[in-house]
Amino acid sequence: MYNDEKNLYHYTYRKDGSEQSGENLVNPQSVPGSDNEHRENVQEMKPVKKNRLGMKIAALCLCCALLGGAVGGGVAWMAGGSSTSISVSSRPATEVAIKTVDGKTEMTDAEVYAANVNSVVSINTTGTAGTNFFGQPVQTASAGSGFVLTKDGYIVTNYHVVEGADTVTVTMYNGDEYDAKYVGGDEDYDIAVIKVEAEDLQAVTVGDSDTLNVGDHVLAVGNPLGELTFSMSGGMVSSVNRAINVSGTPFNMIQTDASINPGNSGGPLFNSYGEVVGIVSAKYSSASNEESVEGLGFAIPINDVIAMIQDIMTNGYVTNKPYLGITGGSMTEQMAAQFRYDIDSGVFVYSVEEGGAADKAGLQMGDVIVKVGDKDITSMEDLNVVKKQYSAGDTATFTVYRDGQEMTVEVTWDAVPAQEQTDTSAQAEQNADDSYEGMDPYDLFDYFFGGRYN
Repeated sequence: MYNDEKNLYHYTYRKDGSEQSGENLVNPQSVPGSDNEHRENVQEMKPVKKNRLGMKIAALCLCCALLGGAVGGGVAWMAGGSSTSISVSSRPATEVAIKTVDGKTEMTDAEVYAANVNSVVSINTTGTAGTNFFGQPVQTASAGSGFVLTKDGYIVTNYHVVEGADTVTVTMYNGDEYDAKYVGGDEDYDIAVIKVEAEDLQAVTVGDSDTLNVGDHVLAVGNPLGELTFSMSGGMVSSVNRAINVSGTPFNMIQTDASINPGNSGGPLFNSYGEVVGIVSAKYSSASNEESVEGLGFAIPINDVIAMIQDIMTNGYVTNKPYLGITGGSMTEQMAAQFRYDIDSGVFVYSVEEGGAADKAGLQMGDVIVKVGDKDITSMEDLNVVKKQYSAGDTATFTVYRDGQEMTVEVTWDAVPAQEQTDTSAQAEQNADDSYEGMDPYDLFDYFFGGRYN
């Protein structure tokens, strides 16, 4: 029984445990024998009758609110959960069909790769580059790419990939490694053929590079950086028959925006039919600061060199490579003034090899070649570019400046002598500028012409 006398606002309970109603509460003074007889009367706090109906309505509203909040929260959670959930596709992996390259069926990039990756090879070479301070040989290593041309192991690459190599190792896509031997090559065209002892290799199909158009899709497969083996990059043909100069040697090139990097050299350039239309050869760099320029890669058109490649496979060198048989150099304004010539461009003929193509055609010392066929010749570089358009045995019309006037002669190109194939850079008709560097033009003039114009 809770009956604290100091708490005036309370309910009391009978000793029998039943609740006493508010009407039965009495003043303590009226209770006989009470200790509080002399205490002042205190006003009683009557219990307030509760509004049961209002409480029920309020409780119902509260439940509805709570229920509504729970439902709304659940919807919001579900909506929020959908934006952070991971959606996993049930699409099965696409199987790439391995198609046969027939020159008629256009393929997806994945199909071109699957059809040809076993024909692409990674090439690693070692060599010796002189000696160090202590006289010890300095070993070098480089990497490039190539492709299988025949089932019995003939592989095509760039000349600069295997130039001067002591060892050449070829790695196939399946991981097989072979020691390769150098068959032959040509520095002027940057092509080389190596051979591995193997049978039933998968060979590429050679296409027609003359059918390429600007905008056609092409793919390069190779060994970029010497370690990212069998990588494929794609792009379009940006230009055809693009004349560029690589380390002083002129080339006719296919220009592409496919990603080309060191290590790609020698690899194949495929068209959308899976045919080889070019040999990846160079990535353009700014001549002034050697900074790489993105989106400018080049490949040698396969039509320009396939006959030479076959020639190398048979003879070890290009037997039908055209040869003029002169020592020549680019004409300059200074030479024109000192030699009293009316022209200041062209190829000055310093000497003529006896019995050679130029000698047979009647070219003489002091002549200046200004045109071959319908192509103007302003420098030695121009002559080298034009020469690549001919083969030994072809005939071309040369326009030359002699004795103050122009004349034409018919020249039948000779073949480069076999002994000079071992070092193409030694050909006199390509290195005359270096040979006569530093010589007094007047001494040279007098030597050749004996004061003829005095």
